[in-house]
Amino acid sequence: MTRHRFSVEDFHRMVEAGILSEDDRVEPLEGEVVEPSPVGKRHMATVKKLMDAFFPLQARRQALLQVQDPLRLSPDTEPQPDLAILRFREDFYAEKIPEAEDPPLVIEVAESSLDYDLKVKLPLYARAGVLEVWVVDLENRRVLVHRNPEGRAYREALALGPGESLDFLGVRIPLEELL
Repeated sequence: MTRHRFSVEDFHRMVEAGILSEDDRVEPLEGEVVEPSPVGKRHMATVKKLMDAFFPLQARRQALLQVQDPLRLSPDTEPQPDLAILRFREDFYAEKIPEAEDPPLVIEVAESSLDYDLKVKLPLYARAGVLEVWVVDLENRRVLVHRNPEGRAYREALALGPGESLDFLGVRIPLEELL
């Protein structure tokens, strides 16, 4: 089988040429164009709950919320995390696509994509140096917290569930409300 590798720039040229649409649910990962799992109702609701919880950070201009938009990790990898909490910029990233050093936190919501998020995307985030990644595991009612990237893994990993809460930049999220 012959595979053709694409850079992120190639990917964007395909969108500009109309080969791919901006509305296509695809993302370039390690040179391949990948179609993620479909998004279900619980997944959508959880992303909305997270946006609601973190909105005060944006209102106070402490951070920007990026929902299912590209995050450039390398020349051939640009996933679209469910939510990225980006460092605030006055231009709202009008001049560049956010890169790995821009979000102090990336969140993936897994309704049917847990293996993909943990085995494919998490190592890419670690390798790029994304400081913290949460994977909201809806099926098992838990949030997997990953911190301190090293190589293709995170040195710290926690599993939190109902009755516990997450705190980030002064935002406290009780997990029974999220899960």
